[in-house]
Amino acid sequence: MALGLFKRSAPAEHQPAMTQTTRSSPMDETRRPSSGPQSHPGAVDDSESGGSVPLDNLPRLASPKRRSITGGGSKTDVEAAPAYHIKSQKDSEEGNSIKYRTCSWKKTAALLFSEYICLAIMSFPYSYATLGLVPGLILTLVVAMSVAYTSLTIWEMCLKHPECKDVVDVAEILFGSKWGRYFTMTIFLLNNTFIQGFHCLTGAKYLNTMTGHSACTIAFSAVVAIISWISSLPRTFAALSHLATFSALFTFISVLLATIFAGIEGKPANYPQHGEPLVSAWPPAGTTFVAGMNAFLNISYTFIGQITIPSFIAEMEDPMEFPKALWTVTIAEILVFSIVGSVTYAYVGSNYVTSPAFGSIGNELYQKVSFSFMIPTIIFLGVLYASVSSRFIFNSIFSGTRHMGEHTWVGWLSWAGILGCTWVVAFIIAEVIPFFSDLLSLMSSLFDSFFGFIFWGWAYIRLRKAEFGPDFWKKRGWKGYCGLAMNVVLIFVGVLFLTVGTYATVDSIIMGYRQANFGGAFTCADNGLTGA
Repeated sequence: MALGLFKRSAPAEHQPAMTQTTRSSPMDETRRPSSGPQSHPGAVDDSESGGSVPLDNLPRLASPKRRSITGGGSKTDVEAAPAYHIKSQKDSEEGNSIKYRTCSWKKTAALLFSEYICLAIMSFPYSYATLGLVPGLILTLVVAMSVAYTSLTIWEMCLKHPECKDVVDVAEILFGSKWGRYFTMTIFLLNNTFIQGFHCLTGAKYLNTMTGHSACTIAFSAVVAIISWISSLPRTFAALSHLATFSALFTFISVLLATIFAGIEGKPANYPQHGEPLVSAWPPAGTTFVAGMNAFLNISYTFIGQITIPSFIAEMEDPMEFPKALWTVTIAEILVFSIVGSVTYAYVGSNYVTSPAFGSIGNELYQKVSFSFMIPTIIFLGVLYASVSSRFIFNSIFSGTRHMGEHTWVGWLSWAGILGCTWVVAFIIAEVIPFFSDLLSLMSSLFDSFFGFIFWGWAYIRLRKAEFGPDFWKKRGWKGYCGLAMNVVLIFVGVLFLTVGTYATVDSIIMGYRQANFGGAFTCADNGLTGA
């Protein structure tokens, strides 16, 4: 999702029940076997190599050194591979009260829709106003296809290494060392917790807007955190997918209404303070590098969500069907983002646009009606990231115990406690840091450079080396050269995010301090759309 969202323009899985109860080490033990390697009567289509590869024969990289999923013995995943199969995993869950590998591709699509069809869509008019309509639309398409491409790389990685339960496992395989795992675990948890905090503040913004700042913003943030904690309690992604569908549907209604209202009201908010609305196909005169880079980052952050994909695939009934979910969501993203961004910008103009664009709607009733439909995604997106983080921690602690697959007091209290801790930390961080939205953009520049690009460019190179040897690009002809070039570019883009993106965000924070745009810690100040 897009981060650093609120700006105003200037006039210019699971382990079956076992008798073995020895806890696995968070780093050294295998977690739920239900996400283990898979067998499928079909084959993986390798479109680049021009053929298909039977799942049982997929070339693997070195796996994390973990104990066998059988709950004991000395075999590691590497020694046992490729003995795990989807059918045996499902069979191993028979009789368990909690079954994890139950997500159809449609449920997975619902989870992806809820992650991408979110409040961040309403930052696109602001980005298009900064970049110009033509570059903005082109970048939207390019970023969308880049994310889809890297998502397919992740999918291939998860097919070849079904022991991976999350992006932390994937990183350990990619880098072949514990430091890779520890580094990824750190930025994984920080990234998710900061997104949770962002949604606490966004929920407070919603409540301030709806109620006219009838209570302290801190209280509103706390209410949102508590509601989000309760909503996070379902243990499986299949259960969360129902909330995800509800969230995505209401978000679509919200952005559709906002776009319609921007068109029918005639004039935007604050008109005619800055003259007639200005619309440009190209970057307006005076657009700075920092402004342009921030607009590009806003578009990119909305699409970058690959961090959750290994977790989703680990609970799919048939991971081979993941591309169905991916392409359904990608096509919808491109259409919705482009239409909402361009149409709203065309009616509002660069001199009246805000981020999110709800603030550009002049009619207060229109503004509140359209914004009201955002409440499910404001809650659920934080819930989704809390669930992904807590699942990683819970599985690390309780792998190989009956608490994974049965309704036990220890299991449920621990799950609720882990979720509660993530929400408490998220709430405190969001309230303590006065420039939280900009800091979130900074963290995204640092983290999404890896989770969006660098990891997956490197994953492609590792996968092809395992399949064709160290000089894979030569053996595969023009496909090999094109594939290598494309993924080197992806790594370069990630480095660009890490360096230039970080610079642009830090510069924005410095300017915010100079202009006294930041409040204090734990402030009750109104942060609603019509507030400060």
